[in-house]
Amino acid sequence: MHELQKNTSGAPSVNDEQSKTLLLVRHAKSSWDVSVLNDFERPLNDRGKKDAPVMAKRLLTKKIAIDAFVSSPAKRAKKTAELFCQEYGKKEIIFITKLYHASPETFFEVIAELDNSFNTVAIFSHNMGITEFANLLVKDVRIDNMPTCSIFAVRVNTKKWTDFKNVKKDFLFFDYPKNE
Repeated sequence: MHELQKNTSGAPSVNDEQSKTLLLVRHAKSSWDVSVLNDFERPLNDRGKKDAPVMAKRLLTKKIAIDAFVSSPAKRAKKTAELFCQEYGKKEIIFITKLYHASPETFFEVIAELDNSFNTVAIFSHNMGITEFANLLVKDVRIDNMPTCSIFAVRVNTKKWTDFKNVKKDFLFFDYPKNE
């Protein structure tokens, strides 16, 4: 039986091997201080370096275990994923080049290729694609813009990531740094 449990914060926590949970994470706030850097090489600014661990800790408070961290290799997404991994005590990140400015269809492709042994996956990517993709997932939930370091979470009742695109998604939560 699929079970959605409440934790002390009142937010949903998923503990079920019969489902898959996807956490979409927009990279943390990036720096525009060095204008000669190309977009791919932009680093996080101080706020971004502070927000990423805070958001990872919020997931830990919700008792969300992450099996895989998947990221665009762009510097700001990579660093955001690394900061989440540090909070989780993990080191491995799967870098997928096509997540850099991915279209919604690219997100579906990446998800379909995930290893089925991963029950909960965090994908770190960029706007506008990440907001567009999030808005395709749940019929009754719409987000105008995913702020930097925001997290949009859905669950699907399936054992295979290849089924993700065509099965009903259950909205779990949307959180962002200024949502205190």
